[in-house]
Amino acid sequence: MQRKRKKLSLTTKRSITGYLFILPWLVGFIWFYARSLFMSVQFSFSNLTVNPGGGYTLDFAGLENYIYAFRVHGSFKQILTTSVGNMLIDVPLITFFSLFMAILLNKNFKGRTLVRAIFFLPVILNSGAIMDAMDLARTMMSGGISSASAEMAQATAGNGVSIQYYVQMFAALGLPDQIIEYIMGAVSRISDIINASGVQIIIFIAALQSIPGALYEVAKIEGATAYETFWKVTFPMVMPHIITNVVYTVVDSFADSDVVDLAYETAFTNNNYGLSSVMSLVSTLITCLILILVCRFIQKRTFYYN
Repeated sequence: MQRKRKKLSLTTKRSITGYLFILPWLVGFIWFYARSLFMSVQFSFSNLTVNPGGGYTLDFAGLENYIYAFRVHGSFKQILTTSVGNMLIDVPLITFFSLFMAILLNKNFKGRTLVRAIFFLPVILNSGAIMDAMDLARTMMSGGISSASAEMAQATAGNGVSIQYYVQMFAALGLPDQIIEYIMGAVSRISDIINASGVQIIIFIAALQSIPGALYEVAKIEGATAYETFWKVTFPMVMPHIITNVVYTVVDSFADSDVVDLAYETAFTNNNYGLSSVMSLVSTLITCLILILVCRFIQKRTFYYN
């Protein structure tokens, strides 16, 4: 008798589809990143010497590079702490700023496509080729238009309102010092926050457009206000995409942080590959720890719509 094939359940089919979806990434991770990660761990416990004829020699050094990074190196701990602090300021602000702008850009108005393109421009302009071209343009214009712009900026700053005025105003309202420092840190980095929000805005727009219109119709029939509709319909429906944006923002923040630049300089300028590997591994572990904690916190409060 011919055996009947066992039909796969819907959950199993979805699981297989998910594994096939991440298969290219998994192959790339094992083939490229996992090998590099293993070599970085190996380098961090060794003193690497580049041979004149090619190749390198590893001399086991134990925890010497780790001790030097945390106890002897003059700036690693400070740069690492500053990078983590900037990330803690930027990630919540970038996430909620992106959601706010996505809600505005998802509405129907004239010139919507142009406005969306403007918010995505920083992502394009931050590419390597564009940045090199802009740096070259600044160099060629030095002493001309650039100096005039700098003088204009200095004159405007001289006539502006001191930041201490706003600090005193918030303090007079009775706000705690921690909140005031957070607000001041956010204001001082508003340019970086806008520049880093392009991809997140697009992801949130896609999430908003995938929300069934029937949910908003039901909320309107029930008499829900715009505020209640946001917290009862919009926000729960975009929660899975908040996790995606938080992961992207954390990784992007550390990829562009000063600690990565320090590790690069230590390896390719000072030729200290062991110490550079320590800096890279420590920053990577901290990033992974932050991602695990944040994702677990958000995951418990995430609603998945099927």
